[in-house]
Amino acid sequence: MNVHTADLRPAVGWRPERCDRIALVLQGGGALGAYQAGVYQALHEAGIEPDWVSGVSIGAVNAAIIAGNPRERRLERLRSFWDRITDRRFWPYTPDGDVFRRMRNSVSALASLTLGQPGFFRPRTVNPWFAPAGAKDSTSYYETGALEETLRDLVDFDLIRERRMRVSVGAVNVLTGNFVYFDNAHDEIRPAHVMASGALPPALPMVKIGTDYFWDGGIVSNTPLQHLLDQDDRINSLVFQVDLFSARGAIPRTIQDVMSRHKDIMYSSRTRYNTDVYRRMHAWKVRTHAALAQVPDERLTAADRALRDDLAHLPEIVILQLIYQQKSYEGHAKDYEFSGTSMREHWSSGYEDTRGTLKRREWLAMPEAGAGIVVHDVHHASGGA
Repeated sequence: MNVHTADLRPAVGWRPERCDRIALVLQGGGALGAYQAGVYQALHEAGIEPDWVSGVSIGAVNAAIIAGNPRERRLERLRSFWDRITDRRFWPYTPDGDVFRRMRNSVSALASLTLGQPGFFRPRTVNPWFAPAGAKDSTSYYETGALEETLRDLVDFDLIRERRMRVSVGAVNVLTGNFVYFDNAHDEIRPAHVMASGALPPALPMVKIGTDYFWDGGIVSNTPLQHLLDQDDRINSLVFQVDLFSARGAIPRTIQDVMSRHKDIMYSSRTRYNTDVYRRMHAWKVRTHAALAQVPDERLTAADRALRDDLAHLPEIVILQLIYQQKSYEGHAKDYEFSGTSMREHWSSGYEDTRGTLKRREWLAMPEAGAGIVVHDVHHASGGA
């Protein structure tokens, strides 16, 4: 299937003046992904609907649920997914205090490791250490048939194929090590593409698509922001980037802190790097246009004139960055601690952070022509990248 971006139909909803695209960019992060559902709820209630939703790992699952349902069913289906995969209860009451909550979270994470999660993954019949090479149980600790069933229950992949919303999910080719995006602008997205984006080794199995095998995109790049910036399509964009691991953090004081901080740094989005590269490229494009504009037309080739005219219309991009803020009682297992209590907290955090961001109305406006890219973060309200 060969589809051009122009064929994708824009979503109906509020958008700033001179904004031609609203994008929702969803990082990977396992159980923390409920934060992204809360972000979408706040956007939905504010009448802000994305034209393009892009995700990696659990972000790809949330992206598929959003794009694979009509607007009036998206929240219901997101809630169904998160209720389904956190439907395990150990005790009805936890005493007040961080120490007790840490204990509960630890038990919940241990249950995920030993029992899997309903509607998501379950342990292999044979541990891969005892399976012969090439056997179906030999390359992962868990199997994900339950996730495929969940996706087929909650996502209308025909709707994604209709391209009412652009959808892209990132994965890594196991053989070549190359990062790829499956994008309904040119691919037919199926459950396998979403599962490939979330196939984090060695826990989850690689996914075969065509003749190739794929793993979780997060092992190379845990945010789809670069895919959007690489489009070079001259479209003014308002981007809600939803990150589940923070690049900023405190100096560790325990070995558990070390493990948690290591994971944060490894999987954080590198927004500053991405935006700095984009700014440098934008500055060179501005200079190139200024230089070409000073040369008389007769001294320019047809290609030079086309480049000059193209560079006269560079896009402006506003990124509203929302980053999950880890609770004091959460440790390194926060991304596979799937208790219902934690899920509801994560969802609520995403909802409240987004509502706080949307109150900053000046952040929602497109910048002046030539500004290039502007980044705002409600947790670092001074703005800037």
